[in-house]
Amino acid sequence: MRPASPTQHAFVEALLDPSLATPAGLRAWNGSDPNPRFAVHRNNVVHSLVGVLGDTFPVVRLLVGEAFFDAMARLFVVEHPPASPLMHRYGCCFADWLVRFEPVAALPYLPDMARLEWAQLAALHAADASPVDPQVLAVVLQDPDRLAASSLILHPSFAVVCSPHPVVALWRAHQIDDDSRDEQLGQVRLDAAQSALVLRTGDDAVTIELPGADAELALALAGGALLGEAHASHPRARLDQLLSLLLRHGQVIGVISARPAPDASADPSRETSP
Repeated sequence: MRPASPTQHAFVEALLDPSLATPAGLRAWNGSDPNPRFAVHRNNVVHSLVGVLGDTFPVVRLLVGEAFFDAMARLFVVEHPPASPLMHRYGCCFADWLVRFEPVAALPYLPDMARLEWAQLAALHAADASPVDPQVLAVVLQDPDRLAASSLILHPSFAVVCSPHPVVALWRAHQIDDDSRDEQLGQVRLDAAQSALVLRTGDDAVTIELPGADAELALALAGGALLGEAHASHPRARLDQLLSLLLRHGQVIGVISARPAPDASADPSRETSP
């Protein structure tokens, strides 16, 4: 893809920033004033991008209010125009942007809420992958030493969000009707840390709360750590329960063993699922 020319760059900047004038050199097909037409086009583009962000981060929008969110999103759009024609990828840096956005400093949980909602969207659009062959898994599970020397390949939808704030409880409270929401929100302890496992089952993104130690172990496994080393580094984590959870939801798509079986040529665990 060719880099944008200075003229194209100026056009995009003016299109997303209402404080900038209409780019020089624009002509309407009928010779009319291009300024009103450009203003309409600008409003449509910015409104669409703000709508995309609102759809991607609905709980963030509820937490700050619709009017505030739309104004905030407009500022984000100016600073971060789309880098891809795929709109489901727009907003990937929104959580990091919120960390630096001073007007929401009083809501320290907001960036992590955005991370949770982004993980949910990413899970929905992640590539398909089949669970590991049960025979591959059986060979590894029957040998504790091989299991400890193995690492897992996890589903592309797999993500872990760790937060010092109760993001799971806040997210759940906003999945119910307005009449019950206030009561549930009143029970949320804002000083409680929470971690979440996000994955896809079927066509749905699933959010599962995890104890902090289990979440740290899950992150280590997602990074390719050997099971034995990962568990030793996180002794408070429940490895058996985490493995059961991952297998139940089809999140293990391959196994790599650093310790060969007695007959490596006939060992199906040397192969991993794509």
